[in-house]
Amino acid sequence: MLTTLKNALKVKEIRQRVIFTFLMLIVIRIGSQLPVPGVDRNYFANWFAEQTSGAFSFFDAVTGGSFMSMSILALNINPYITSSIIIQLLTIAIPKLEEMQRDGEAGRKKMVAITRYVTVILAIVQSTAMSIGFGRQGLLTHYTWYNVITCIVALTAGSAFLMWLGEQITEHGIGNGISIVLIINIISRIPQDLSSLYEQFVQGKAPATAVLSAIIIIAIMIGMIVMVVFLNGGERRIPVQYAKKMAGNKMVGGATSNIPLKVNTSGMIPIIFASSLLEFPVIIVSFMQKSPTGFWGEVMKGLSSNNWCIPGQLKYSIGLLVYIGLLIFFSYFYTSITFNPLMVADNLKRSGGFIPGIRPGKPTSDYLNSVLNYLIFIGAVGLVIVSVLPYIFNGVFGAKVSTSGASLIIIVSVILETLKQVESMMLVRNYKGFLND
Repeated sequence: MLTTLKNALKVKEIRQRVIFTFLMLIVIRIGSQLPVPGVDRNYFANWFAEQTSGAFSFFDAVTGGSFMSMSILALNINPYITSSIIIQLLTIAIPKLEEMQRDGEAGRKKMVAITRYVTVILAIVQSTAMSIGFGRQGLLTHYTWYNVITCIVALTAGSAFLMWLGEQITEHGIGNGISIVLIINIISRIPQDLSSLYEQFVQGKAPATAVLSAIIIIAIMIGMIVMVVFLNGGERRIPVQYAKKMAGNKMVGGATSNIPLKVNTSGMIPIIFASSLLEFPVIIVSFMQKSPTGFWGEVMKGLSSNNWCIPGQLKYSIGLLVYIGLLIFFSYFYTSITFNPLMVADNLKRSGGFIPGIRPGKPTSDYLNSVLNYLIFIGAVGLVIVSVLPYIFNGVFGAKVSTSGASLIIIVSVILETLKQVESMMLVRNYKGFLND
C-alpha cells in the first residue's frame, strides 16, 4: 500500500489529484465546525448525552461529529446514501429504471440525476423534521418560523454541498468522492475513541494491567481489521470456458474467464437495514415527552443497543438476537435482488460460455445458486462477528466507542477501493505514455 502511494505521488497528475482531494477534505472539516444560525449547540449536546439509546451513535460517527455539534453539515451525505439505496432497490421493481441502468453512459447520467433529486428531497424532509421536532424542545434559541426555515435551508444546503464536493473529488480528485467524504468523517472520530479506551483501560492502572489491556485492545483491533479485509476482498472465482467457433477460415473463441463472487456479497447494507429497523421505534420514542413503561418500556430497552450484553441485564440482549437474525435475513435478501443466477446462466449460454462440468441453462443456474448461498452464509457470519463484537465489549466492559463494525467495513473497503483507483490511474498513464512514444 505504501509503495503504491509513493509511486503515485511521483506522477504529477496523480499528485495534483491527491492535493485537490486533501484540500476538499479540509473544507469538509471546516464546514463540520460551522454552526447552524439560531441553534443552541449546548442544548443539543446535552440532549444527545441524555439519550439512553445508541440509535444516534452511528449516525454521529458517519457525520464526523457534525450531528452532535449541529453544524451546517449535520445531515452530511446520509440523504445521498439513503437515496442511492432507494434507487437501487427501485431499479428491481420499476422496469423504466432497470432500462436506464442498462442504457450505458446515457442511462447512468439519468440515474445520477434522479439520485440527486431524491437526495435533495430527503434532505428537506429530514431537516424539516429536525428543525421542527428539536426546535420545539429548545434546539432553536427562538422558535420562530424564520429560524425554522433558516435551519431547514442551512441543513439542506449543507447536505447538497457535500454531495457536490463528493462529485468534484470523483471527477478532479482520486475518485470515490462520496466514499472519501464518508471515510474522513469516520476517521476523524478514531482519535477520540482511542483516547477514551486509553483513559478507561490503561491510564492509572498498574503497569502489568495497563500493558495487558493495551495488548488485548490492539489484538482485538487488528483481528477485526483482518476479518474485515477478508470479508471485503475474499471471493470465489468460478471458471468459465467459451466454445470455439468458425469465423470464416479461422477458429475463434476457446478463451477462459471466471465469474467472481465476493464472500461479502451485500457489503454493509445488511448492517444499515438491520440497525435502522431496530432503532426506528427507539428514535420515535425518544421524541416523545413520556417514555413507555411496563411491557413496552421493556421492549424499548431490549431494542436499544446500549442495553445489550450487560451481565446483570441479560434479558435485554434478546434485541441482539433479533439484530443477528435481521443481519442474516438481509444478507440473503439484498443479494437475491442484486444478483440473478438465472440471468447470468442465460447470458453465458447466449455467448457460448459454460462452467466446466456443468451443463448450460438451468443446471448452471442451480450451481451458481448453491455456491452463492454458501458464500452468503459465510459473509453473513463474518458480518455478525464484526458487528456484534463492539456491542459485547460495550456491554461487558463498558467500552463505549463510536467506531463500530460497520465503520470498520466502510474504512477498509474505501481504502482498498481507492488504492485500486490510484493503480488504475497509473496504469492508464503508462498506456498513454507508451502510445505517445
